[in-house]
Amino acid sequence: QVQLVESGGGLVQPGGSLRLSCVTIGRPIDNEVMNWFRQAPGKEREFVASIDSNGITANLTNSVKGRFAISRDNARSTVYLQMNSLNAEDTATYYCQDTHNLRGQGTQVTVSS
Repeated sequence: QVQLVESGGGLVQPGGSLRLSCVTIGRPIDNEVMNWFRQAPGKEREFVASIDSNGITANLTNSVKGRFAISRDNARSTVYLQMNSLNAEDTATYYCQDTHNLRGQGTQVTVSS
């Protein structure tokens, strides 16, 4: 059974940083476009970032450009989301999702002083 498992979330002060990880268990990700989404309470799910299978092309939503970066390590079947200069609007549950639309259980990010 293929699973995506996110980790790295937590409570951080405004201006702080976190690095999220998403490991895929049961299937290599070499040919997968990998994505990060987030969903805040009472809001719809929002695309955050994607990265192509080679890790060459990345796309980020405008609100995180210049602050977030997505990367991957295919040998470890892991995708990362480096988040810097966090603010309260980044508070959400963050999910990774693969090309097959399989997603993990999410990891909570809370930005608060």
